[in-house]
Amino acid sequence: MLNKIKEKLSTLPLCPGVYLMKDINDNIIYVGKSKVLKNRVSQYFQNSTSHSPKTLAMVSQVADFEYIITDTEAEALALECILIKKHRPKYNILLKDDKQYPYIKITTKEDFPRIFMTRQLKKDGHTYFGPYMTTLNVKEAIEEIRKLFQIRSCKKNITAENTNSRPCLYHQLGQCSAPCCGKIAKEEYNNSLSQAISVLNGNYKDITHNLEALMIAASNNLEFEKAAQLRDKIIKIKSLSEKQNISSADYKNMDFIGIYHENNNFCLQIFYYRNGDIVGSEYFTLENEYGPSNYVLESFVKQFYFTQSFIPKNIYLSEAIEEKDEIEAWLTQNCGHKVTLTVPQRGKKADIMKMVLKNAQESLYKEQFLKNRNESYQNRMMAQLKELLNLNKAPLRIESYDISNFSGTSLTGVQIVYKNAVPVKKLYRKYNIKTVEGPNDYESMREVIYRRINEAYKEEDLIKNGKLTLDKAKFLPLPDLILLDGGKGHVASVQMLLDTLGEEIPLFGLVKDDSHKTRGITSEKEEFFLDKNSELFKFLACMQDEVHRFAITATRKSHEKAGVKSQLENIPGVGPKIRKNLLMHFGSINKIKNATIDELAKIVDKNVSKNIFDFFNKNR
Repeated sequence: MLNKIKEKLSTLPLCPGVYLMKDINDNIIYVGKSKVLKNRVSQYFQNSTSHSPKTLAMVSQVADFEYIITDTEAEALALECILIKKHRPKYNILLKDDKQYPYIKITTKEDFPRIFMTRQLKKDGHTYFGPYMTTLNVKEAIEEIRKLFQIRSCKKNITAENTNSRPCLYHQLGQCSAPCCGKIAKEEYNNSLSQAISVLNGNYKDITHNLEALMIAASNNLEFEKAAQLRDKIIKIKSLSEKQNISSADYKNMDFIGIYHENNNFCLQIFYYRNGDIVGSEYFTLENEYGPSNYVLESFVKQFYFTQSFIPKNIYLSEAIEEKDEIEAWLTQNCGHKVTLTVPQRGKKADIMKMVLKNAQESLYKEQFLKNRNESYQNRMMAQLKELLNLNKAPLRIESYDISNFSGTSLTGVQIVYKNAVPVKKLYRKYNIKTVEGPNDYESMREVIYRRINEAYKEEDLIKNGKLTLDKAKFLPLPDLILLDGGKGHVASVQMLLDTLGEEIPLFGLVKDDSHKTRGITSEKEEFFLDKNSELFKFLACMQDEVHRFAITATRKSHEKAGVKSQLENIPGVGPKIRKNLLMHFGSINKIKNATIDELAKIVDKNVSKNIFDFFNKNR
């Protein structure tokens, strides 16, 4: 293995590029980039005394490496970010929260423009406002704009020639002027749109001045109801304008990023300034990172701005980073305006950075306190369960199961998973019952758990044959504890299955009282007493509520899906493929029902589109 690596090192080129370190299972464990690939990659396999513990651990697992040559270092930097985001290597510094901030988009290139929220800032000729620090601000702003100026938000392709026969519910609620039905002329609609854009731009004085004049005139004419409506509109416009944080590209838009660390735990705090005012802040924590703080800061900056739609001209950092020039060039190229990375030394910006660093320290302390408190609680819950149920070990992985049905149909079983006493939603599973007819909880529960364990057996075989690794498995390991939503009968039924399979997984039921509330926990033979005010009782009650919630949700979705399928099956010419295409395009049965023939004809041929339209509109 070492000979293979040495041989490949001798062939590395003296040019920029990206390198990918791989372990014995061919998994990518680290991605890096360099101006000179040969020099950088060779350093990993020599002078080990200068390496950090994390680098030493990574190098010890390297069985092979690959590299990709690029024309420039900026291209290498961009490719590095793409590969880190795609593969999430074990030894890279990983930004867990790569959110995109929301914008308000107005489709000004359309005949009757729409207004809606988006997280993608595109150079498409439309008008954008933002970014906003919270989705709530965007939704509030859009709702107010629609109420004030009746700008549409639907996805219909509306032209002066293409109109519907009747308006939608939003028109009846006073949130849309119904251009789809020809209830407003294009010129009048665009006039309202111009006023909305002015408000979002903060230019509301002329609008409110005109409205105030109309309000006074209405009052003088004794039209008090109209005057009151105009007064309310003026108040809402002023309130809305005060909430806006519009992104222009001037010097007043700045990000401040400070880094603080203790014992290899880092906190990166960001303050966002838009139009000269602070509009939000957030922090990111990284644990067990052994690199120097400027390296961690540099890695963070690359990953964070790689995912951002809006990048301000000025980004201020708490300390200098090595690849400053390369990152500036890369960001400038990506966002279309010059971006500078600066360490403020004096003045107001240096004072702001001190405040950012102080907040980073407080955020790290808060995060560590919450983590320690949560870990203490989790350990208590597992220890108390182990003692109460006389288990051989603490139940690190707990799985809970429930069965639900919709009036005897759409029978569905669900599995939720708690790891270290915390729900892990990506491991939740839904099972449509296949072998049981009618509402039979015992047999349904047996089927679900058999299928779950059988999937684990399949994965074990794949791992033995080298076709799967344990970290990619979805059903392994088996649980340390199974909790059923049911009583002794449920436990006895599933215990027979476990005995048949030869599995010794502790099995208990969560029983409910006459009010359908959690009463306690039971085995096949006895029920265990629990103080209803205890932490353990509340923990189990929350778990039972969670599995029941998930079961009800899964059953409702199955029932709705079956209803949609049955409705579409009754339409001539609509087979499984067309049904799938319709649902993928429109998203719901209601949107298919309200679609015009022209909209349907974009997905299916004209005859079938007419059949669908007639089927849903014949009784209207």
